[in-house]
Amino acid sequence: MSMYRTESAGVPAIPFYAEQANECSLFEHAYRQKLPALLKGPTGCGKTRFVEHMAARLGRPLVTVSCHDDLTAADLVGRYLIGDGNTVWNDGPLARAVRTGAICYLDEVVEARKDTTVVLHPLADDRRQLPIERTGDVLQAPPEFMLVVSYNPGYQNLLKNLKPSTRQRFVALVFDYPEPQVERRIIAAESGASEQLATRLVKLASALRRLTDQDLEETVSTRLLVMAARLVASGLPEVPACRAAIVDALTDDADTAEALHEVVLAAFAAD
Repeated sequence: MSMYRTESAGVPAIPFYAEQANECSLFEHAYRQKLPALLKGPTGCGKTRFVEHMAARLGRPLVTVSCHDDLTAADLVGRYLIGDGNTVWNDGPLARAVRTGAICYLDEVVEARKDTTVVLHPLADDRRQLPIERTGDVLQAPPEFMLVVSYNPGYQNLLKNLKPSTRQRFVALVFDYPEPQVERRIIAAESGASEQLATRLVKLASALRRLTDQDLEETVSTRLLVMAARLVASGLPEVPACRAAIVDALTDDADTAEALHEVVLAAFAAD
């Protein structure tokens, strides 16, 4: 596991990230070879933090777009706006990232419409170009630019997936929840929690992730564990903190919530 500084006198902070499977090295190789990267893994496993860490580590600005059903190509590339009686072109986040040589991160890219993601194709292959149809311009990406997208395979279905023509333009990095010893260190580093509390939360996560008889869209993520730890570190008792940050965040169903709460009670009563 690798841990990088989060603060240094006179030097911008690099967000904390705990490497698990050589993903930092793979990302750096892709960056140097001007290859786009596809990050796939469950919610809250650290994909966004990884991109933030790597952008800071490489010394590049980061432009992040949270994709959604209504995201259009114009939202990414840009559009004409009217102001003071004049029509002025306004770059979207993707065009700005290309012009400035930034790392552009499209979070949960499968949430965007398929006709929107097609605009990425010439930018994600050897052309590294972004055509702007409304102006007739073609932006050539500089060597420093990198396109990164992410998605959660657990949410995939026939209506929400990546077309093969899109997927096969990217180098894929697979993420999952960290191993227990790594997850403990992440929780402690991100929340200021004690080693004892971090250990108890990881044990709780292990128990919750083994559940197969509860109708949950997602299981407990590292993000939720950190949130619970921060509440406890601020003075809230462990069980109410876990109820608010984990149980009630995972489900709205009363019976399921009570079943998960029983797991929480058992986990903290064990010690």
